[in-house]
Amino acid sequence: MPRGSKPGERRGGRKPGIPNKATAEIKDIARKLGPKAVETLAKLAGLVPGAKAAESEQARIGALNSILDRGYGKPAQAIVGDTDAPPIQHAVEVTFVGASQDGEG
Repeated sequence: MPRGSKPGERRGGRKPGIPNKATAEIKDIARKLGPKAVETLAKLAGLVPGAKAAESEQARIGALNSILDRGYGKPAQAIVGDTDAPPIQHAVEVTFVGASQDGEG
């Protein structure tokens, strides 16, 4: 009976779509704390009447960005390069040291 997997065949491991148990636990805890965290961010950003906003403008901006990222997702990042530059090509030279020409030794 042949051993090993066929090309493209996957054996063992978690099936696609099944989360890691540790990751699932952390996400569960974060989801439970999420509303309180967003409320705290809103207070820091100065969006809650009667709550003291963060003194630092940087902290307020960071809190606002966090709220927007959680509500709408992080903005897509475009991957761009210099279109006028020629493509980069690499050459690799391999030298085997100590090998004989006839394949022995």
